[in-house]
Amino acid sequence: MSAALRNTAPIVRHLSERDYCLVHASMCEFTDNRNENTDDEIWFVQHKPVFTLGRNGNKSNFLVDSDIPLVQSDRGGDVTYHGPGQLIVYCLMDIKRLHLGVKSLVYGLEEVIIQYLSEFDVLGQRMQSAPGVYVQGDKLASLGLRVRNGCSFHGLSINVDMDIKPFTCINPCGLEGMKVTQLSQLGIDTNCDEVASRISKLIIKQFYK
Repeated sequence: MSAALRNTAPIVRHLSERDYCLVHASMCEFTDNRNENTDDEIWFVQHKPVFTLGRNGNKSNFLVDSDIPLVQSDRGGDVTYHGPGQLIVYCLMDIKRLHLGVKSLVYGLEEVIIQYLSEFDVLGQRMQSAPGVYVQGDKLASLGLRVRNGCSFHGLSINVDMDIKPFTCINPCGLEGMKVTQLSQLGIDTNCDEVASRISKLIIKQFYK
């Protein structure tokens, strides 16, 4: 079957809690070694506490010193925090094969989160020039992507039920004064495994229908 017709559902992997650098190395290896017949994959993971700074990030967005390690990342975007209780969704997708551009990929991933929230009667919104999903102006989900040879890697993070204090050490995603929220604060009683199960179905519906 030709690559153009192989828009089959992706392989979904649940990786539990992993070190950011180890998962990043695996993600890069997967992307560098894939070909036109490689199935897309979606990885769900939680990370040990870490700040990551994107390619366009500015260290001035660190407001106070912290013992949490900082890792320079090759994703787009600025600085963010990852920790247990936050669901990371790595989208290893052949966007050329899916006939997607970067903007349509970002829009589609945002739409997945917005649709998920709507199932709980929570209104998720986009913010112009600041990718992600917001609830009443507070950031719930962040996006940071990279595309290499027509294939995406990195992805999005969703705050589920975590310690959000480390976000006060930074301007999240480079947005001064930005507050963050999480599903538990929005009255959504769930955990990362349950969110991953539903989000995987919504991603398949959004991009592989």
